[in-house]
Amino acid sequence: MQELVQERVATLGARAWPFAVTIAMPAFNEGHGIAQVIAAVRAQVPDAEVLVVDDASSDDTAAIAEAAGARVIRHPYNKGNGASVKTAIRNARGDVLLIIDADGQHNPADITRLLERMERYDMAVTVRSHASHASRARGLGNWLIARFASYVAGMEFADLTSGFRAMRVEVIREFVHLLPNRYSWPTTSLLCLAKAGYSIAFVPIDARPRSGGKSGQKLLQNGFKFLTIIMRIVMLFSPLRVFFPVSLIMFTLSLLAYLASVFFGTGGWLKIPNATDALFVGAIVVFMFGLLAEQIVALGLGGRRDR
Repeated sequence: MQELVQERVATLGARAWPFAVTIAMPAFNEGHGIAQVIAAVRAQVPDAEVLVVDDASSDDTAAIAEAAGARVIRHPYNKGNGASVKTAIRNARGDVLLIIDADGQHNPADITRLLERMERYDMAVTVRSHASHASRARGLGNWLIARFASYVAGMEFADLTSGFRAMRVEVIREFVHLLPNRYSWPTTSLLCLAKAGYSIAFVPIDARPRSGGKSGQKLLQNGFKFLTIIMRIVMLFSPLRVFFPVSLIMFTLSLLAYLASVFFGTGGWLKIPNATDALFVGAIVVFMFGLLAEQIVALGLGGRRDR
C-alpha cells in the first residue's frame, strides 16, 4: 500500500513546502477506516509527519495506524478529543501542525489549500457549508456561538467550531494550557490567536459524510454544555464586552427607579429609594469586576506573546 501511494505521489508531483509539516489525527475507535485516511493524507503531503493520537481505543486503531506508517501516541485512558489535540501540539515535530479527523469526514485534497495559507498566516481554518452539519440544530448552535464569539473578539469568524485546520506550532504552543480536554478546543484556540493579534485565514470547503460511528458532540441538545462554552469564551477572552453592557443596564435601571420615585412617589428629589442604591452599587461592582478581568486576560494572552 505504501509503495502504491509513493508511486501516485511521484506521478502527480507533490508540492514541496517551505516548512516542515505534521498532520495529526485524534482517533478513538477508528480502526475501520484510519488506514485509508493515512494513505490519502500521505498522497497529498508525502514528506509530512503523520501523527495519530489514540485516545485509549478499545479496537485495533493504534496497530492499524502504525502498520499504515503513522507515528502513534497512545493515551493510557480516554481523555477527550481536545486532550488528543493537545498531545499532538506538544509532540509535533513539524513547524506547521494540521489537524484532520481520522474518520474520513474531511477531504485530504483540502490539505494543500490550508497549507498554502500557512505561508502568510498563523492559522488556517476550514469553513464548512451548511449541508456539512450533522443537523439543523447543531448548525444553529455553531452559528450562535460564532456570532457571540465574533462580538466578544471584535472579529468576524466564518466558522468557529471546525476542527480541520492548520496552525504554526510555535504559536499554538503558547496557548496549549488554555485548551479544554473535550470538544470546545477549536473555539478556544481560534479566540486565543485572534485576541493575541495573530493572523487567521478561513478556507471554504465541503465536508464529507462520516464514514462510521456518530459524532460525540451534541451542541444544542446539551444546554449546559452550550452555556459553559459561552461563559468560557467570555471569561477567557473579553469579559468587559459582556460585563460593561450588564453594568450599563443596571445603571439605567437605577436611574429609572430614582425617577419613578421622584415623579410617582412621595419622597421628592432628595429621597433615594433602596432599589436605586442597590442597582447603582451593583453597576459599579460589575463594571470594576469586568475591568479587572479584562486586565488579567490582557496579561495572560498578550503578555505571553511578548516573552
